[in-house]
Amino acid sequence: MRVISDARLLAFEALIEVEESGAYSNLLLPKLLSKSDLPKVDKAFAAELVYGSLRLKARHDLYISKASTRSLEDIDTKVLIALRLGVHQLKEMRVPSHAAINETVELAKRVAGKSTGGFVNALLRKIDDFSMEDLALPTDMQARLAAEYSHPEWIVSSYFDSLKNQVEVERLLRANNLPARPTLIAWPGRSTQNELVEAGANVIEGSVVAASYDGDPGDIDAIRERRAGVQDLGSQIVVEKFLRTYQPGLRWLDLCAGPGGKAAYLSSYINLHEGEFIANEISSERAKLVTQVVEKSEVINHDGRNLPSEIGSFDRILIDAPCTGIGALRRRPEVRWRRTLQDLKNLTTLQSELMDAAALHLKSEGVLAYVTCSSHQAETKFQIRSFLKRNAEFTRVPIEDSRSDEDGELQLWPHRDNCDAMFLSMLQKG
Repeated sequence: MRVISDARLLAFEALIEVEESGAYSNLLLPKLLSKSDLPKVDKAFAAELVYGSLRLKARHDLYISKASTRSLEDIDTKVLIALRLGVHQLKEMRVPSHAAINETVELAKRVAGKSTGGFVNALLRKIDDFSMEDLALPTDMQARLAAEYSHPEWIVSSYFDSLKNQVEVERLLRANNLPARPTLIAWPGRSTQNELVEAGANVIEGSVVAASYDGDPGDIDAIRERRAGVQDLGSQIVVEKFLRTYQPGLRWLDLCAGPGGKAAYLSSYINLHEGEFIANEISSERAKLVTQVVEKSEVINHDGRNLPSEIGSFDRILIDAPCTGIGALRRRPEVRWRRTLQDLKNLTTLQSELMDAAALHLKSEGVLAYVTCSSHQAETKFQIRSFLKRNAEFTRVPIEDSRSDEDGELQLWPHRDNCDAMFLSMLQKG
């Protein structure tokens, strides 16, 4: 990975990888930044360019479409990415117009050829004079909100299904477009919240392990030494709710453990007390990541739908199910553009298969925790109702939390809880 010394060029390089190679910005960008020799302020500028232009891609494209006589499909990908970076500076950042336009023109000429400069210059000058009112947004409410807040309409529709309220939906859409500060976790018995605070982090109220941090987590010794991790508060909360069912001597299984955040928390707690913990992950590469953060616990590599019989049965099983991930749009902005309704259909089938397989390996009186990083009811409430119809021996275990719903299930929200939209349901086998 080459060293890049220009913030806008670095942002472009990240975005072209996301667009053409399917890279994930939250994994790629930190690597690019760590290899660069940019000062801290320029690294922050590059990060806002990348994450911001990804979040607001659809809205930026509306500006570009209005200004251009060419369709988006007819604009070279490199030029289009440069234009989005320019629009983001003009409309969302405090960059003077002349600097945003001139620097974007120079970027386009560098990455796509000198002949592109005039086209980019002309479009950005037009766009600089546009406002949101000039975009002629759809009159249908959900379509308008999708355009205004740069979300696919099917995701906006799912928010209305869950929240039933336009004000709440708009609050959520705004929250999804704000950057999320890194949240750290001190894994029990391996580090402490106080150690993170002494390293410059801030305590998150109500937690004994969580802390927020504005800098690079890699600067903290406990993170580098894998005694602490970076994990969204929502993920920490669902693990803690599950750990409230702890009793000495139980066997615990994390069925879909990669990349290992929840497994690290669970295993650290169980190793401090009494019990056996096993982490399973279908991907051998992700299983390796799990072994790096799970201590004194076995990591196995199987399809969670077909575990070998010799693995035996368990008292507690966590299914952190593969899902659309639309609950983490603050941290994974490109996910909103990659996921489709067909993905949703495929994933809900996989989720139900994993739940049925886990049920076979759960002991009588055992508890299954079903978790998704999603708020779509097909992946949350409807999934649980369908499972209970197929498995009559199971009943819900009400989650003790003021935010739990009438079924005793927990749905967290970015705009309410300042964390990912995690869902948790706990089910006991009769």
